Amino acid sequence: MRTVPNAQRLLSQTNDPRPLAAIDLGSNSFHMIVGRLQNNQLQLIDRLREPVRLAEGLTKQHTLEPGVAARALDCLQRFGQRIRDLPPECVRAVGTNTLRRAHAAGGFIDQAEEALGHSIEVISGIEEARLVYLGVAHSLADPGGRQLVVDIGGGSTEVIIGEGYQPIKLESLYMGCVSMSQRFFADGHITKAAMKEAILAARLELQASKQAFRRTGWTMATGSSGTIRTVRDVVLEAGWSDNGITPESLKKLRSALVDFGSADKIAFAAVSDDRRPVFAGGVAILSAVFHALKIELMLHSSGALREGLLYDLLGRLQHQDMRESTVLSLSQRYHSDIEQVLRVEETALALAEQLAGDWRLPEPQTTKWLHWAALSHEIGLLIAHSQYHKHGAYLIKYSDLPGFSLRDQLFLSVLVRCHRRKFRPSMVEALPEEVRDYAVKLCVILRLSVLLHRSRSDKPAPEIEAHGTDKTLRLVFPQDWLVEHPLSRADLKAERKQLANFDIALEFS
Repeated sequence: MRTVPNAQRLLSQTNDPRPLAAIDLGSNSFHMIVGRLQNNQLQLIDRLREPVRLAEGLTKQHTLEPGVAARALDCLQRFGQRIRDLPPECVRAVGTNTLRRAHAAGGFIDQAEEALGHSIEVISGIEEARLVYLGVAHSLADPGGRQLVVDIGGGSTEVIIGEGYQPIKLESLYMGCVSMSQRFFADGHITKAAMKEAILAARLELQASKQAFRRTGWTMATGSSGTIRTVRDVVLEAGWSDNGITPESLKKLRSALVDFGSADKIAFAAVSDDRRPVFAGGVAILSAVFHALKIELMLHSSGALREGLLYDLLGRLQHQDMRESTVLSLSQRYHSDIEQVLRVEETALALAEQLAGDWRLPEPQTTKWLHWAALSHEIGLLIAHSQYHKHGAYLIKYSDLPGFSLRDQLFLSVLVRCHRRKFRPSMVEALPEEVRDYAVKLCVILRLSVLLHRSRSDKPAPEIEAHGTDKTLRLVFPQDWLVEHPLSRADLKAERKQLANFDIALEFS
Protein backbone atom coordinates (compact mmCIF):
# COMPACT_ATOMS: atom_id res chain seq x y z
CA MET A 1 0.00 0.00 0.00
CA ARG A 2 1.27 3.45 -0.84
CA THR A 3 2.81 5.26 2.12
CA VAL A 4 0.92 8.28 3.40
CA PRO A 5 2.96 11.29 2.24
CA ASN A 6 4.61 13.48 4.86
CA ALA A 7 3.53 17.01 5.57
CA GLN A 8 6.27 18.73 3.64
CA ARG A 9 5.59 16.67 0.53
CA LEU A 10 1.90 17.53 0.70
CA LEU A 11 2.33 21.18 1.46
CA SER A 12 4.94 21.76 -1.22
CA GLN A 13 2.33 21.03 -3.87
CA THR A 14 0.24 24.11 -3.29
CA ASN A 15 -0.29 27.20 -1.20
CA ASP A 16 -4.07 27.03 -1.11
CA PRO A 17 -5.46 29.76 1.20
CA ARG A 18 -8.85 28.07 1.68
CA PRO A 19 -9.59 27.10 5.29
CA LEU A 20 -9.85 23.37 6.03
CA ALA A 21 -11.86 22.08 9.00
CA ALA A 22 -11.73 18.79 10.90
CA ILE A 23 -14.40 17.84 13.45
CA ASP A 24 -14.06 14.93 15.87
CA LEU A 25 -17.34 13.85 17.49
CA GLY A 26 -15.74 11.88 20.30
CA SER A 27 -17.39 9.97 23.12
CA ASN A 28 -16.14 12.48 25.70
CA SER A 29 -15.56 15.75 23.85
CA PHE A 30 -16.33 17.30 20.49
CA HIS A 31 -13.31 18.96 18.88
CA MET A 32 -12.95 21.18 15.84
CA ILE A 33 -9.79 22.59 14.32
CA VAL A 34 -9.55 24.91 11.33
CA GLY A 35 -6.34 25.34 9.38
CA ARG A 36 -5.02 26.70 6.11
CA LEU A 37 -1.96 26.49 3.91
CA GLN A 38 0.22 29.50 4.50
CA ASN A 39 3.73 29.76 3.05
CA ASN A 40 3.78 25.99 2.57
CA GLN A 41 2.91 25.37 6.21
CA LEU A 42 -0.29 23.94 7.65
CA GLN A 43 -1.29 26.73 10.01
CA LEU A 44 -4.03 26.26 12.62
CA ILE A 45 -6.26 29.32 12.78
CA ASP A 46 -9.02 28.13 15.12
CA ARG A 47 -9.59 25.42 17.69
CA LEU A 48 -12.78 24.61 19.61
CA ARG A 49 -13.54 21.93 22.21
CA GLU A 50 -16.67 21.18 24.21
CA PRO A 51 -17.06 18.37 26.80
CA VAL A 52 -20.27 16.89 25.40
CA ARG A 53 -19.70 13.42 27.01
CA LEU A 54 -21.84 11.68 24.42
CA ALA A 55 -21.08 8.26 25.93
CA GLU A 56 -22.98 9.23 29.09
CA GLY A 57 -26.15 9.32 27.01
CA LEU A 58 -25.81 5.86 25.49
CA THR A 59 -28.57 3.70 26.93
CA LYS A 60 -28.59 -0.08 27.40
CA GLN A 61 -30.74 -0.23 24.27
CA HIS A 62 -27.93 1.59 22.39
CA THR A 63 -29.93 4.73 21.83
CA LEU A 64 -29.00 8.29 22.79
CA GLU A 65 -30.79 9.96 25.69
CA PRO A 66 -32.67 13.06 24.46
CA GLY A 67 -30.90 15.42 26.88
CA VAL A 68 -27.42 14.35 25.77
CA ALA A 69 -28.43 14.41 22.11
CA ALA A 70 -29.71 17.97 22.57
CA ARG A 71 -26.42 18.96 24.24
CA ALA A 72 -24.51 17.55 21.29
CA LEU A 73 -26.69 19.32 18.73
CA ASP A 74 -26.26 22.64 20.51
CA CYS A 75 -22.50 22.18 20.31
CA LEU A 76 -22.64 21.34 16.61
CA GLN A 77 -24.73 24.42 15.91
CA ARG A 78 -21.98 26.53 17.46
CA PHE A 79 -19.34 24.71 15.43
CA GLY A 80 -21.49 25.15 12.34
CA GLN A 81 -21.54 28.91 12.68
CA ARG A 82 -17.78 28.88 12.15
CA ILE A 83 -17.64 26.60 9.09
CA ARG A 84 -21.07 26.73 7.46
CA ASP A 85 -19.77 28.70 4.48
CA LEU A 86 -16.87 26.36 3.75
CA PRO A 87 -17.29 24.13 0.67
CA PRO A 88 -17.97 20.43 1.44
CA GLU A 89 -14.59 19.29 0.12
CA CYS A 90 -12.84 21.45 2.74
CA VAL A 91 -14.59 19.87 5.75
CA ARG A 92 -14.40 16.39 7.25
CA ALA A 93 -16.41 15.47 10.35
CA VAL A 94 -16.32 12.01 11.91
CA GLY A 95 -18.09 10.18 14.71
CA THR A 96 -16.26 7.56 16.77
CA ASN A 97 -17.06 4.89 19.37
CA THR A 98 -20.38 6.08 20.78
CA LEU A 99 -21.87 6.73 17.35
CA ARG A 100 -20.57 3.36 16.19
CA ARG A 101 -22.45 1.72 19.06
CA ALA A 102 -25.64 3.76 18.83
CA HIS A 103 -27.87 1.49 16.74
CA ALA A 104 -30.53 4.15 16.45
CA ALA A 105 -28.11 6.99 15.68
CA GLY A 106 -29.39 7.41 12.15
CA GLY A 107 -31.92 10.03 13.17
CA PHE A 108 -29.35 11.78 15.34
CA ILE A 109 -26.83 11.88 12.49
CA ASP A 110 -29.41 13.56 10.25
CA GLN A 111 -30.05 16.19 12.91
CA ALA A 112 -26.34 16.58 13.57
CA GLU A 113 -25.59 17.16 9.89
CA GLU A 114 -28.29 19.81 9.74
CA ALA A 115 -26.88 21.53 12.85
CA LEU A 116 -23.31 21.44 11.56
CA GLY A 117 -24.16 22.24 7.96
CA HIS A 118 -21.90 19.45 6.68
CA SER A 119 -22.00 15.68 6.32
CA ILE A 120 -20.79 13.46 9.16
CA GLU A 121 -19.09 10.08 8.73
CA VAL A 122 -19.06 7.33 11.35
CA ILE A 123 -15.68 5.62 11.14
CA SER A 124 -14.48 2.23 12.32
CA GLY A 125 -12.13 1.81 15.26
CA ILE A 126 -9.28 0.84 12.93
CA GLU A 127 -9.84 3.92 10.77
CA GLU A 128 -9.85 6.00 13.94
CA ALA A 129 -6.52 4.44 14.92
CA ARG A 130 -5.05 5.21 11.48
CA LEU A 131 -6.08 8.85 11.70
CA VAL A 132 -4.76 9.16 15.26
CA TYR A 133 -1.39 7.85 14.13
CA LEU A 134 -1.37 10.23 11.16
CA GLY A 135 -2.01 13.19 13.47
CA VAL A 136 0.65 12.13 15.96
CA ALA A 137 3.28 11.37 13.31
CA HIS A 138 2.88 14.79 11.77
CA SER A 139 3.23 16.47 15.17
CA LEU A 140 6.59 14.87 15.98
CA ALA A 141 9.78 16.78 15.28
CA ASP A 142 11.35 13.59 13.95
CA PRO A 143 8.89 10.83 13.01
CA GLY A 144 11.72 8.43 12.21
CA GLY A 145 12.04 5.14 14.05
CA ARG A 146 9.25 2.89 15.22
CA GLN A 147 6.59 4.62 17.32
CA LEU A 148 4.04 3.23 19.78
CA VAL A 149 1.05 5.56 19.92
CA VAL A 150 -1.73 5.30 22.50
CA ASP A 151 -4.92 7.39 22.41
CA ILE A 152 -7.48 7.09 25.23
CA GLY A 153 -10.83 8.44 24.14
CA GLY A 154 -14.16 8.54 25.89
CA GLY A 155 -15.39 5.18 24.58
CA SER A 156 -12.39 3.45 23.01
CA THR A 157 -8.63 3.25 23.24
CA GLU A 158 -6.48 3.08 20.12
CA VAL A 159 -3.05 1.45 20.17
CA ILE A 160 -0.85 1.77 17.09
CA ILE A 161 2.70 0.95 16.07
CA GLY A 162 4.03 2.78 13.04
CA GLU A 163 7.19 3.89 11.37
CA GLY A 164 7.53 7.30 9.79
CA TYR A 165 4.07 8.19 8.51
CA GLN A 166 2.95 4.61 7.92
CA PRO A 167 1.04 2.60 10.57
CA ILE A 168 2.20 -1.01 10.87
CA LYS A 169 -0.16 -2.46 13.48
CA LEU A 170 -3.45 -0.95 14.62
CA GLU A 171 -5.91 -1.91 17.35
CA SER A 172 -9.04 -0.28 18.70
CA LEU A 173 -10.05 -1.50 22.16
CA TYR A 174 -13.51 -1.39 23.65
CA MET A 175 -12.70 0.83 26.65
CA GLY A 176 -12.49 4.58 27.23
CA CYS A 177 -12.28 7.06 30.08
CA VAL A 178 -16.05 7.70 30.11
CA SER A 179 -17.13 4.07 29.84
CA MET A 180 -14.54 2.90 32.39
CA SER A 181 -15.50 5.65 34.85
CA GLN A 182 -19.19 4.82 34.46
CA ARG A 183 -18.45 1.16 35.13
CA PHE A 184 -16.14 1.41 38.14
CA PHE A 185 -16.44 4.96 39.49
CA ALA A 186 -20.06 5.71 38.67
CA ASP A 187 -20.84 7.36 42.00
CA GLY A 188 -17.68 9.44 41.86
CA HIS A 189 -16.03 7.43 44.66
CA ILE A 190 -12.45 6.39 43.99
CA THR A 191 -11.38 3.44 46.13
CA LYS A 192 -8.35 1.20 46.00
CA ALA A 193 -10.54 -1.81 45.23
CA ALA A 194 -12.36 -0.03 42.38
CA MET A 195 -9.06 1.11 40.87
CA LYS A 196 -7.69 -2.46 40.97
CA GLU A 197 -10.84 -3.83 39.36
CA ALA A 198 -10.75 -1.17 36.63
CA ILE A 199 -7.11 -1.89 35.83
CA LEU A 200 -7.80 -5.63 35.71
CA ALA A 201 -10.71 -5.09 33.33
CA ALA A 202 -8.51 -2.99 31.06
CA ARG A 203 -5.74 -5.60 31.17
CA LEU A 204 -8.25 -8.25 30.11
CA GLU A 205 -9.22 -6.08 27.14
CA LEU A 206 -5.53 -5.87 26.17
CA GLN A 207 -4.87 -9.58 26.66
CA ALA A 208 -5.51 -10.67 23.07
CA SER A 209 -3.23 -8.11 21.42
CA LYS A 210 -0.42 -7.39 23.89
CA GLN A 211 1.95 -10.13 22.68
CA ALA A 212 1.66 -9.05 19.05
CA PHE A 213 2.50 -5.46 20.00
CA ARG A 214 5.45 -6.57 22.11
CA ARG A 215 6.81 -8.71 19.28
CA THR A 216 6.51 -5.84 16.80
CA GLY A 217 8.43 -3.54 19.15
CA TRP A 218 9.06 0.22 19.12
CA THR A 219 11.71 2.76 20.02
CA MET A 220 9.50 5.47 21.53
CA ALA A 221 6.06 5.55 23.17
CA THR A 222 3.82 8.56 22.61
CA GLY A 223 0.38 9.35 23.98
CA SER A 224 -2.29 11.61 22.52
CA SER A 225 -5.68 12.86 23.71
CA GLY A 226 -6.79 14.84 26.73
CA THR A 227 -6.46 12.00 29.24
CA ILE A 228 -2.78 11.36 28.57
CA ARG A 229 -1.99 15.08 28.32
CA THR A 230 -3.62 15.65 31.70
CA VAL A 231 -1.76 12.72 33.30
CA ARG A 232 1.51 14.12 31.91
CA ASP A 233 0.75 17.57 33.29
CA VAL A 234 -0.19 16.19 36.72
CA VAL A 235 2.92 14.03 37.20
CA LEU A 236 5.19 16.87 36.10
CA GLU A 237 3.34 19.36 38.31
CA ALA A 238 3.67 17.02 41.30
CA GLY A 239 7.36 16.42 40.65
CA TRP A 240 6.84 12.67 40.18
CA SER A 241 8.61 12.73 36.81
CA ASP A 242 11.07 15.00 35.06
CA ASN A 243 10.07 14.07 31.55
CA GLY A 244 6.85 12.37 30.49
CA ILE A 245 4.94 9.58 32.22
CA THR A 246 6.69 6.68 33.96
CA PRO A 247 5.33 3.58 35.75
CA GLU A 248 6.39 5.01 39.11
CA SER A 249 4.69 8.34 38.47
CA LEU A 250 1.49 6.52 37.49
CA LYS A 251 1.62 4.52 40.72
CA LYS A 252 1.87 7.73 42.75
CA LEU A 253 -0.98 9.26 40.78
CA ARG A 254 -3.23 6.26 41.50
CA SER A 255 -2.44 6.49 45.21
CA ALA A 256 -3.24 10.20 45.20
CA LEU A 257 -6.59 9.60 43.52
CA VAL A 258 -7.49 6.97 46.11
CA ASP A 259 -6.48 9.41 48.86
CA PHE A 260 -8.78 12.06 47.37
CA GLY A 261 -11.52 9.43 47.52
CA SER A 262 -13.90 11.26 45.22
CA ALA A 263 -13.77 12.72 41.72
CA ASP A 264 -15.03 16.09 42.86
CA LYS A 265 -12.18 16.33 45.42
CA ILE A 266 -9.37 15.88 42.87
CA ALA A 267 -7.18 18.88 43.59
CA PHE A 268 -4.64 18.84 40.77
CA ALA A 269 -4.57 22.15 38.90
CA ALA A 270 -4.09 20.32 35.60
CA VAL A 271 -7.37 18.40 35.98
CA SER A 272 -10.20 20.61 34.73
CA ASP A 273 -13.70 20.51 36.17
CA ASP A 274 -15.08 18.63 33.15
CA ARG A 275 -12.17 16.13 33.28
CA ARG A 276 -12.62 15.14 36.95
CA PRO A 277 -15.61 12.79 36.51
CA VAL A 278 -13.75 10.65 33.93
CA PHE A 279 -10.15 11.02 35.07
CA ALA A 280 -9.93 7.93 37.27
CA GLY A 281 -11.17 5.69 34.45
CA GLY A 282 -8.56 7.14 32.10
CA VAL A 283 -5.78 6.62 34.65
CA ALA A 284 -6.84 2.98 35.09
CA ILE A 285 -6.68 2.37 31.34
CA LEU A 286 -3.29 4.02 31.01
CA SER A 287 -1.96 1.99 33.94
CA ALA A 288 -3.12 -1.23 32.26
CA VAL A 289 -1.50 -0.21 28.95
CA PHE A 290 1.79 0.49 30.73
CA HIS A 291 1.65 -2.90 32.48
CA ALA A 292 0.59 -4.94 29.44
CA LEU A 293 3.10 -3.39 27.03
CA LYS A 294 5.88 -2.88 29.60
CA ILE A 295 6.24 0.82 28.82
CA GLU A 296 9.02 2.63 30.69
CA LEU A 297 8.41 6.17 29.44
CA MET A 298 5.61 7.83 27.48
CA LEU A 299 5.76 11.34 26.04
CA HIS A 300 2.76 13.34 24.90
CA SER A 301 1.96 14.50 21.39
CA SER A 302 -0.10 17.56 20.52
CA GLY A 303 -1.40 15.75 17.43
CA ALA A 304 -4.44 13.49 17.62
CA LEU A 305 -7.44 12.34 15.59
CA ARG A 306 -8.51 15.81 14.46
CA GLU A 307 -5.01 16.68 13.21
CA GLY A 308 -4.95 13.35 11.39
CA LEU A 309 -8.28 14.23 9.81
CA LEU A 310 -6.88 17.54 8.62
CA TYR A 311 -3.85 15.90 7.00
CA ASP A 312 -6.03 13.18 5.48
CA LEU A 313 -8.34 15.84 4.06
CA LEU A 314 -5.33 17.70 2.69
CA GLY A 315 -4.20 14.46 1.07
CA ARG A 316 -7.56 14.08 -0.67
CA LEU A 317 -7.36 17.62 -1.99
CA GLN A 318 -3.82 16.93 -3.25
CA HIS A 319 -4.87 13.68 -4.98
CA GLN A 320 -3.29 11.51 -2.30
CA ASP A 321 -6.56 9.83 -1.33
CA MET A 322 -5.99 6.91 1.05
CA ARG A 323 -9.14 5.28 -0.29
CA GLU A 324 -7.49 4.87 -3.69
CA SER A 325 -4.54 3.03 -2.13
CA THR A 326 -6.93 0.86 -0.14
CA VAL A 327 -9.03 -0.28 -3.11
CA LEU A 328 -5.93 -0.89 -5.21
CA SER A 329 -4.52 -3.05 -2.42
CA LEU A 330 -7.84 -4.90 -2.10
CA SER A 331 -7.92 -5.60 -5.83
CA GLN A 332 -4.34 -6.89 -5.78
CA ARG A 333 -4.86 -8.99 -2.66
CA TYR A 334 -7.78 -10.85 -4.25
CA HIS A 335 -6.11 -11.10 -7.66
CA SER A 336 -8.60 -9.13 -9.74
CA ASP A 337 -8.20 -9.46 -13.50
CA ILE A 338 -6.83 -5.98 -14.20
CA GLU A 339 -7.58 -6.16 -17.92
CA GLN A 340 -11.24 -6.88 -17.19
CA VAL A 341 -11.26 -4.12 -14.58
CA LEU A 342 -10.04 -1.61 -17.18
CA ARG A 343 -12.60 -2.76 -19.76
CA VAL A 344 -15.50 -2.42 -17.32
CA GLU A 345 -14.26 0.91 -15.99
CA GLU A 346 -13.80 2.44 -19.44
CA THR A 347 -17.33 1.56 -20.50
CA ALA A 348 -18.84 2.62 -17.17
CA LEU A 349 -17.17 6.04 -17.32
CA ALA A 350 -18.23 6.51 -20.94
CA LEU A 351 -21.87 5.78 -20.05
CA ALA A 352 -21.70 7.99 -16.93
CA GLU A 353 -20.33 10.90 -18.95
CA GLN A 354 -23.27 10.73 -21.34
CA LEU A 355 -25.84 10.30 -18.57
CA ALA A 356 -24.36 12.89 -16.21
CA GLY A 357 -26.78 15.63 -17.24
CA ASP A 358 -29.89 13.48 -17.63
CA TRP A 359 -29.32 11.65 -14.35
CA ARG A 360 -27.71 14.53 -12.43
CA LEU A 361 -24.59 12.55 -11.60
CA PRO A 362 -22.18 14.65 -9.51
CA GLU A 363 -18.48 14.84 -10.27
CA PRO A 364 -15.85 13.93 -9.27
CA GLN A 365 -17.74 11.50 -6.97
CA THR A 366 -19.23 9.49 -9.83
CA THR A 367 -15.87 8.86 -11.47
CA LYS A 368 -14.34 7.79 -8.14
CA TRP A 369 -17.15 5.40 -7.19
CA LEU A 370 -17.28 3.73 -10.60
CA HIS A 371 -13.48 3.41 -10.60
CA TRP A 372 -13.46 1.81 -7.13
CA ALA A 373 -16.42 -0.43 -7.98
CA ALA A 374 -14.72 -1.63 -11.18
CA LEU A 375 -11.50 -2.34 -9.27
CA SER A 376 -13.27 -4.44 -6.66
CA HIS A 377 -16.29 -5.95 -8.39
CA GLU A 378 -14.64 -9.35 -8.93
CA ILE A 379 -12.71 -9.78 -5.67
CA GLY A 380 -15.22 -12.43 -4.54
CA LEU A 381 -14.02 -14.78 -7.30
CA LEU A 382 -11.09 -15.80 -5.10
CA ILE A 383 -13.61 -17.38 -2.71
CA ALA A 384 -15.92 -19.02 -5.25
CA HIS A 385 -17.40 -18.26 -8.65
CA SER A 386 -20.90 -19.10 -7.46
CA GLN A 387 -22.42 -15.97 -5.92
CA TYR A 388 -19.07 -14.18 -6.14
CA HIS A 389 -20.79 -10.78 -6.15
CA LYS A 390 -22.15 -11.60 -2.68
CA HIS A 391 -18.73 -12.75 -1.46
CA GLY A 392 -17.15 -9.54 -2.75
CA ALA A 393 -19.78 -7.37 -1.09
CA TYR A 394 -19.24 -9.19 2.22
CA LEU A 395 -15.47 -8.69 2.05
CA ILE A 396 -15.87 -4.97 1.42
CA LYS A 397 -18.52 -4.47 4.08
CA TYR A 398 -16.62 -6.23 6.87
CA SER A 399 -12.97 -5.58 6.06
CA ASP A 400 -10.91 -2.78 7.59
CA LEU A 401 -10.66 -0.32 4.71
CA PRO A 402 -8.36 2.61 5.58
CA GLY A 403 -9.75 5.95 4.48
CA PHE A 404 -13.37 4.78 4.23
CA SER A 405 -16.15 5.65 6.61
CA LEU A 406 -18.57 2.87 7.56
CA ARG A 407 -21.22 4.44 5.33
CA ASP A 408 -18.85 4.61 2.37
CA GLN A 409 -17.86 0.97 2.88
CA LEU A 410 -21.53 0.04 2.81
CA PHE A 411 -22.05 2.12 -0.34
CA LEU A 412 -19.20 0.36 -2.16
CA SER A 413 -20.38 -3.05 -0.96
CA VAL A 414 -23.86 -2.36 -2.41
CA LEU A 415 -22.35 -1.46 -5.80
CA VAL A 416 -20.40 -4.73 -5.82
CA ARG A 417 -23.38 -6.77 -4.56
CA CYS A 418 -25.66 -5.39 -7.27
CA HIS A 419 -23.36 -5.50 -10.28
CA ARG A 420 -24.88 -8.78 -11.57
CA ARG A 421 -27.80 -11.18 -11.20
CA LYS A 422 -30.86 -10.06 -9.19
CA PHE A 423 -31.38 -6.34 -8.65
CA ARG A 424 -34.10 -5.42 -6.18
CA PRO A 425 -35.01 -2.35 -4.07
CA SER A 426 -34.37 -4.30 -0.85
CA MET A 427 -30.68 -4.47 -1.81
CA VAL A 428 -30.22 -0.71 -1.36
CA GLU A 429 -32.49 -0.19 1.64
CA ALA A 430 -29.56 -0.35 4.09
CA LEU A 431 -28.19 2.85 2.56
CA PRO A 432 -29.27 6.28 3.81
CA GLU A 433 -32.37 7.36 1.93
CA GLU A 434 -30.70 10.42 0.39
CA VAL A 435 -28.13 8.32 -1.54
CA ARG A 436 -30.30 5.38 -2.64
CA ASP A 437 -31.32 6.86 -5.99
CA TYR A 438 -27.69 7.75 -6.74
CA ALA A 439 -26.60 4.23 -5.80
CA VAL A 440 -29.24 2.71 -8.08
CA LYS A 441 -28.03 4.77 -11.05
CA LEU A 442 -24.41 3.81 -10.46
CA CYS A 443 -25.46 0.16 -10.13
CA VAL A 444 -27.28 0.36 -13.46
CA ILE A 445 -24.20 1.79 -15.18
CA LEU A 446 -21.93 -0.82 -13.61
CA ARG A 447 -24.31 -3.68 -14.45
CA LEU A 448 -24.48 -2.67 -18.11
CA SER A 449 -20.70 -2.30 -18.32
CA VAL A 450 -20.16 -5.77 -16.87
CA LEU A 451 -22.83 -7.21 -19.16
CA LEU A 452 -21.17 -5.75 -22.26
CA HIS A 453 -17.83 -7.29 -21.30
CA ARG A 454 -19.14 -10.68 -20.27
CA SER A 455 -17.04 -12.37 -22.98
CA ARG A 456 -13.87 -10.81 -21.48
CA SER A 457 -12.75 -10.15 -25.04
CA ASP A 458 -9.97 -7.70 -25.85
CA LYS A 459 -12.17 -6.22 -28.58
CA PRO A 460 -13.33 -2.73 -27.59
CA ALA A 461 -16.91 -2.24 -26.53
CA PRO A 462 -19.24 -0.66 -29.08
CA GLU A 463 -19.68 3.09 -29.10
CA ILE A 464 -23.06 3.48 -27.45
CA GLU A 465 -25.30 6.52 -27.27
CA ALA A 466 -26.97 6.72 -23.85
CA HIS A 467 -29.90 8.93 -22.89
CA GLY A 468 -32.07 8.82 -19.79
CA THR A 469 -34.68 10.30 -17.52
CA ASP A 470 -35.46 9.35 -13.94
CA LYS A 471 -37.55 6.46 -15.23
CA THR A 472 -36.01 5.61 -18.61
CA LEU A 473 -32.68 4.57 -20.10
CA ARG A 474 -32.22 4.37 -23.85
CA LEU A 475 -29.14 2.80 -25.44
CA VAL A 476 -28.40 3.16 -29.17
CA PHE A 477 -25.83 0.67 -30.50
CA PRO A 478 -23.96 0.84 -33.80
CA GLN A 479 -25.95 -0.50 -36.76
CA ASP A 480 -26.21 -4.33 -36.78
CA TRP A 481 -24.15 -4.69 -33.58
CA LEU A 482 -27.01 -6.32 -31.64
CA VAL A 483 -27.74 -8.62 -34.60
CA GLU A 484 -24.11 -9.74 -34.62
CA HIS A 485 -24.10 -10.22 -30.83
CA PRO A 486 -27.26 -12.20 -30.02
CA LEU A 487 -26.02 -13.20 -26.53
CA SER A 488 -25.59 -9.56 -25.56
CA ARG A 489 -29.06 -8.83 -26.91
CA ALA A 490 -30.48 -11.67 -24.77
CA ASP A 491 -28.62 -10.31 -21.72
CA LEU A 492 -30.08 -6.85 -22.31
CA LYS A 493 -33.60 -8.31 -22.51
CA ALA A 494 -33.03 -10.06 -19.18
CA GLU A 495 -31.60 -6.84 -17.73
CA ARG A 496 -34.73 -4.98 -18.77
CA LYS A 497 -36.69 -7.09 -16.26
CA GLN A 498 -34.23 -6.32 -13.45
CA LEU A 499 -34.37 -2.55 -14.02
CA ALA A 500 -38.15 -2.72 -14.07
CA ASN A 501 -37.92 -3.53 -10.35
CA PHE A 502 -36.89 0.12 -9.93
CA ASP A 503 -39.44 1.41 -12.45
CA ILE A 504 -36.66 2.11 -14.95
CA ALA A 505 -37.64 1.29 -18.53
CA LEU A 506 -34.63 0.03 -20.51
CA GLU A 507 -34.84 0.55 -24.26
CA PHE A 508 -32.15 -0.43 -26.75
CA SER A 509 -31.77 -0.53 -30.50
